[in-house]
Amino acid sequence: MNTALALKIEHALGLEEGYFMMLQVYYEIKEEKRKQHIDIHPDLSKLRPILFWDTKIETIDWQQMKRAVIQRVFERGNETEKAEIIRFYGRDIVEKYLQKQN
Repeated sequence: MNTALALKIEHALGLEEGYFMMLQVYYEIKEEKRKQHIDIHPDLSKLRPILFWDTKIETIDWQQMKRAVIQRVFERGNETEKAEIIRFYGRDIVEKYLQKQN
């Protein structure tokens, strides 16, 4: 989307100036990371692939799917797997999602 069009749409919809351009930048960053294969993930050697029987563990988007990952590991994982998820996401994030589950 070009800047002129973004400004027109933002004005017509009453959105803050720059809204669509920021969305475009975030999209481009995500795509560039995907192209560069920048993939931050937990130590997969500490997670049994059987925990994620319904998908390929190598294709999980660990940030986008963190709620599902945390819930699954804490429902079916062993202590090593739980410790790795806490290390990867941080105790605060894990506790936040586990509290929402209850």
